[in-house]
Amino acid sequence: MKYLALLISVSLWLNLEAQTTYLYCGELLTMTSDKVQKEMTIIIEGEEIQSIQKGYLTANDSVKVVDLKSRTVLPGFMDMHVHIEHESNPNRYLNRFTKNDADMALGAVKYCRRTLEAGFTTVRDLGGTGVNVSLRNAVNSGEIVGPRILTAEKSIATTGGHADPTNGLKKELMGDPGPKEGVVNSIEDAKKAVRQRYKNGADVIKITATGGVLSVAKDGQGPQFTVDEVKAVVDAAKDYGYVTAAHAHGAEGMKRAVLGGIHSIEHGTKMTEEIMDLMIEKGTYYVPTISAGKFVAEKAKQPGYYPSIIIPKALEIGPMIQSTFSKAYKHGVKIAFGTDAGVSPHGDNALEFIYMTEVGMTNYDALKSATMNAADLLNIEDKYGSIEQGKIADIIALNSNPLKDIKATLDVPFVMKGGIVYKQN
Repeated sequence: MKYLALLISVSLWLNLEAQTTYLYCGELLTMTSDKVQKEMTIIIEGEEIQSIQKGYLTANDSVKVVDLKSRTVLPGFMDMHVHIEHESNPNRYLNRFTKNDADMALGAVKYCRRTLEAGFTTVRDLGGTGVNVSLRNAVNSGEIVGPRILTAEKSIATTGGHADPTNGLKKELMGDPGPKEGVVNSIEDAKKAVRQRYKNGADVIKITATGGVLSVAKDGQGPQFTVDEVKAVVDAAKDYGYVTAAHAHGAEGMKRAVLGGIHSIEHGTKMTEEIMDLMIEKGTYYVPTISAGKFVAEKAKQPGYYPSIIIPKALEIGPMIQSTFSKAYKHGVKIAFGTDAGVSPHGDNALEFIYMTEVGMTNYDALKSATMNAADLLNIEDKYGSIEQGKIADIIALNSNPLKDIKATLDVPFVMKGGIVYKQN
């Protein structure tokens, strides 16, 4: 009880000492609508937005004022598909044998900073070695600078499937990985793998419902989970309050994932109208990752960048994602923003806005996919995704109005996360 009383006292002291900040906004886009408000003040206490007022309020000496009168202010962006541990390079497959976890973590510090400084205040990390959990913890404790990370820890695969960590190794090294390593082959395996991710500190769950482009395996799109296995993952994840995601390129594996209750389809390359209708019926989100598709298609033409088994997959699947996205958006499928950064470079996340609007998405819907929709997918819309009273002060500013020119998202001169300014030019 003494310890609890001390915690309450410290909490009250922190609240009393919380910095009051006024943001003077030349233009304000709260993302609750496409209406731009002129000459507004956002009042922030600590990490929370207290109110939004018309005009530029007079501040006393105890108030910190941030002058964004020449900027367009909006909520921090969210990327629903990144791999924050690493970044694509020709030595990626060799690095598995030459880099320790500490090497990966140290290298990833710059990826975290790049992502935040690009205006992305929250990311969903969809699979790595477990270093992603340490990165999340380091960001949360203030040891490193980066976005808020919700991580899947290790993706869940089937034996030989995309995200089986032993694919491509010689037989003596393959072994027989199981649920502990994120490899499943039954309903019971699927449940155990989710529970292991919980034990390891994951925030979300990801499965690889089909083959993948960058795994050292021939098939890039065939189904790799049964519907019952997907259901087992989703049911176990529900017990822990987890949002689930499914990597999927081929139609059959995608359909099984949606029928199994998965919350979002990643990539969705060969999505059919039948699957689009099913996703609308089930409320499933689509996270397109056009950036990754374009990147792998380009690098597949560069000799030596990828192992030979990957090249035909990259050349076939990569160029298809943008056109699939266009069809899904026009069909009415819910879209949440995602890039697969780590496959494509960290910090270039906003290029996805360009690719989305190139094929018919409105600027507002593109921005909404990275704010309101992303928060809805993560079930954190009560605190994130818009600029409103009571929400966390994740706020960025651009040099011009992105509703008029989406390329404005490529240059972010101001970034605030949780009421703390991390970038101000």
